[in-house]
Amino acid sequence: MHRFQSKAPILRLKFAAFLFCVAWLLIPAVGCLIIYSLILHDKELTVIAAGLGAVTIGIAITQCVVAARTRCPLCMTPVLARKSCSKHRNARTFLGSYRLRVALGVLFRDSFLCPYCHEPSALEVRTRRVISGTRQY
Repeated sequence: MHRFQSKAPILRLKFAAFLFCVAWLLIPAVGCLIIYSLILHDKELTVIAAGLGAVTIGIAITQCVVAARTRCPLCMTPVLARKSCSKHRNARTFLGSYRLRVALGVLFRDSFLCPYCHEPSALEVRTRRVISGTRQY
């Protein structure tokens, strides 16, 4: 199980995973809300749906920016960014998405399986080994 060097990439991974899951839930909700408001000819509901759509786009853009720096500690590939790299042959999806599987693992299990190198990584800071006979300042 691989671990991270500092707390910053762990926080970045958790934030990007949260934004990815929120965007994944909001996109179908906004689509259904717009269709429902157009069927009912309700202008207020259409404006609310359009505003929620704008918020969803903002969340998706923020997630793309943050996800570009979410890297696997072993292969250094951004695991939550949209990449065209080939995946490991044993990599699995959740609802057709490799990134959703990683995001749910980050949020609920505090670990994830990289879809590119297929190695497990724990969301923990690795401990430094002290070599006997030397001083650490």
